[in-house]
Amino acid sequence: MVSLKLQKRLVASMLKCGRGMVWLDPNEVNEISMANSRQNIRKLVKCGFIIRKPTKIHSRSRALRMKEAKRKGRHSGYGKRRGTREARLPTKILWMRRMRVLRRLLRRYREAKKIDRHMYHDMYMKVKGNVFKNKRVLMESIHKSRAEKAREKILSDQLEAKRAKNKASR
Repeated sequence: MVSLKLQKRLVASMLKCGRGMVWLDPNEVNEISMANSRQNIRKLVKCGFIIRKPTKIHSRSRALRMKEAKRKGRHSGYGKRRGTREARLPTKILWMRRMRVLRRLLRRYREAKKIDRHMYHDMYMKVKGNVFKNKRVLMESIHKSRAEKAREKILSDQLEAKRAKNKASR
């Protein structure tokens, strides 16, 4: 077996690739071993005795399939977790999200005149004090307090009317 080290090196530098990417035709070893210049090697490349191998394919299909499964929530049990719960999703971030949602709701209600500024302030402080765990609970509380306020107003109006009536009768 003739050494084709020189030829391989020349081909690699000509085809701008590594020596591992060069394929020398095993049936044409004598022909190739005779070529000792770049010009001769160019001729052999043209003939097809020397070929640059195609690049190897590194498939991403498994990685994509895994990613798709993870998006659905698979592969995230206790055995797959490296960080603590706090490191994976800090409670501060959860708190900030909740605050922003609840405060946005309060602002919208105040702008839409669903609540007055006094009730807004009262609810704002309760939100800050961790009284409401989510938006639904806050909305229920607002509706309840509005209903309470309306009932009190009706009762006070009735009382006032009763007082006026008694005064008039006297």
